[in-house]
Amino acid sequence: MWEKTQKLVKLSTLTASILLALSPSAFAAKVPEGVTLADKQEVRIQATAEPATLDPQKMEGSSESYYARQLLEGLVNTDDEDNIIPGVAERWESSADSQTVTFYLRKNAKWSNGDPVTAHDFVYAWQRLVDPKTASPYATYLEFMKMENVADIVAGKKSPDTLGVKALDDYTLQLTLTAPVPYAAELTQHTSLYPVHKATVEKYGDNWTRPEHFVGNGAYKLGERILNEKVDLERSSTYWNNDETVINKATIYILNENAAIARFRTGEIDIANVPSTLYKDPKFRQQFDSQIHNSRKLGTFTYEMNLAKAPFDDIRVRKALDLALEREVITDKVLGFGQMPTYRFTPNYIGAGEKIKQPEYASWTQQQRNEEAKKLLKEAGYSKSKPLKTELLYNTNEGLKNIAVAATSIWKKNLDGMADITLRNIEWKTFLDTKQQKNYTLAFSAWIADYNDASTFLTYYLSNSEQNKIGFKSEKFDKLINDSYYAKTPEERAEIYAQAEDELGKHHPFVAIYHYAGLFIKNPKLKGYEGKSPQGVYFLRDLYVEK
Repeated sequence: MWEKTQKLVKLSTLTASILLALSPSAFAAKVPEGVTLADKQEVRIQATAEPATLDPQKMEGSSESYYARQLLEGLVNTDDEDNIIPGVAERWESSADSQTVTFYLRKNAKWSNGDPVTAHDFVYAWQRLVDPKTASPYATYLEFMKMENVADIVAGKKSPDTLGVKALDDYTLQLTLTAPVPYAAELTQHTSLYPVHKATVEKYGDNWTRPEHFVGNGAYKLGERILNEKVDLERSSTYWNNDETVINKATIYILNENAAIARFRTGEIDIANVPSTLYKDPKFRQQFDSQIHNSRKLGTFTYEMNLAKAPFDDIRVRKALDLALEREVITDKVLGFGQMPTYRFTPNYIGAGEKIKQPEYASWTQQQRNEEAKKLLKEAGYSKSKPLKTELLYNTNEGLKNIAVAATSIWKKNLDGMADITLRNIEWKTFLDTKQQKNYTLAFSAWIADYNDASTFLTYYLSNSEQNKIGFKSEKFDKLINDSYYAKTPEERAEIYAQAEDELGKHHPFVAIYHYAGLFIKNPKLKGYEGKSPQGVYFLRDLYVEK
C-alpha cells in the first residue's frame, strides 16, 4: 500500500520481553501552546477514486486503507515518521525466541455503538481474514508473520479456528508463530488486521459497511456517502482518546487532480494531490511554495507482466521491455518531483535493504540496452514487419495516462518499431477485479510498504502470496525468503534479501520504473501532518485547523 525511510524505530526488534507504553498525548493532535484554534474544525480532502470496499479484510489498495485508518484501529499505530506506537494495544511483549507475542489491550477502547473492543474481536477478524470464504486479497499476509497454521487454513486443509491467535482473556491477545519474527508487532499495523464488529458483520453480511450499519472503533464514524462524489467522516464520541481529537468532520471528495487543484485555489479543498505538469509551472510553485510538500516514499511503480499468457510467458520478451525503457525520461521529464529511477522492486533505503544493488545492465548505456533488447525480440520471433503486440492496462487517472503514453512511445522508439503496445484504461474497482482474474497481459502496478522492512516488498512475490497475481514462481526465491527468518544477525538478513532481489530480477517478471516521491498541497492553516511519513500515512485525529 504506499511509502517509508530508515528512521523507523523497530521497537519490536529490541530484546525479548520488552514492554512498551506511551502516554495518551502521543496519539492525538499536538496543538502547540499559544495556538488559537479555528471555530470550525473541519477538513476537506481529495481522493482520486471511489474506495472499492470499506471492509478491512477485503481491501487491497492504499486508497481504501486510508479510510480504514480513520474508521478503525488496530493493535498498533504509527506516528508521523512511521515509528510504531500503541493503538488498541497499550503494550506488548515478545518471548526470548520471538515466536510468541502477547498484546495487552486498553480497557477503555470501544466500538462506535458503545460495545467494548476485546481480544476476541481481533481473533474473529484475523480468522475471517484467512478463511477461504472471505476471499481476502491479503489472506496470506499472516503467513509473512509465520503465524501458526495460516497456509493450511488458506488452502482449506484446516479450519480458521486453528489459527495461531487466541484471546487469553478479554484484554490479552497472544500470537503463536512458527519461526522467529522479531518485527511481528510492527506487522500488525496493517489494515487487514484491524478488528471488525462480529455481530454487525454477521447480521448484515456484505452490507455491514453501509453508513447506516457501519460499526467501527476508530476516531471517526462513517457519515454520508455518495458514490463517486464524496464520503463524510464524523468524529466518534466513543473513541478511547476522543478528548484529545480536534477535527470534528472530514469530507473526502472524489476528484481528479485538476478539479481538486481548482477547488484548492478557491479554498474548497484543504489537501490535494499536485499534478506533475502543474508542478513544473514556476508560477504555480512560486505562488504556493510553502504549501507544497514533497518527500521520498517507500513505494515502487511497475508494469507487471502476466507470466501465464503470451507474449510474457517468454523471458526474452520480458527482458527486452525491461531493458528498452528509459526510466529517466519518465522520472525527470514526465514527473520531475523526486522519483528515483530503478530496475529493482525493493528500495535499498528501506529497513534491511541496504545491500540491494541495481543489476549489472543498469550501468550500460541506453544504446547498449536497446541493442540487447532488439536482439532478444528478434530471437523471440518479432521484427518491424511482425512487431510484438500487446496491451498496457491502467486505471483511469491522468497521471497514469501520461506515464503510459511516455512508456509506450519510448518502447516504440528504442525498439525501432518492433513493439506495438496499445493502451486501455478502466475505473479503479474494475481494474482491481481484472487483475484479480488475471485477465490482462501487461498492467500498471504499485506497491507501497506496509512496514519498514524489505520483506514487505519481497514477500509480495512469494509463490503462495495473494498479491502475486502474475504467476511468478521460484523455489530459490521462496527458500531465500524463508531463510531470512532464521538469520542470526541483521547483516545476514540484509544479505539474504539482496540475494532474493537478485533472483527476482533474473526472471524479469515486471518492469520496475521508479521509487515513489510524495507531492501534495495543503492549506497552511491545517496542521498536524507535514508529509514526513515515508509510507504517506496520516490520521485525521492528529490534525487541527488554526484560526
